Amino acid sequence: MNKPLIMVSSVTYAMKGKQILNSFGIRSEIERTAKRDMKNGCGYSLYVPKDTDEAEKILKENHIKIIGRSERGNPK
Repeated sequence: MNKPLIMVSSVTYAMKGKQILNSFGIRSEIERTAKRDMKNGCGYSLYVPKDTDEAEKILKENHIKIIGRSERGNPK
């Protein structure tokens, strides 16, 4: 099973995003972005196990700069 990640442009946006999602009842965790997935950000993502599309919409509406989406496979 893959882990949906929302990549953000800074650790500050990751922390703010986590707080915003929490206020909407959406669980998230801040994770380092894999180097292969880093584009123009600092290397932080929000792992959102459920309602990822809704979470991305909420983040955008709250002016959190999103640089992309990725998925990370769970270790075996």
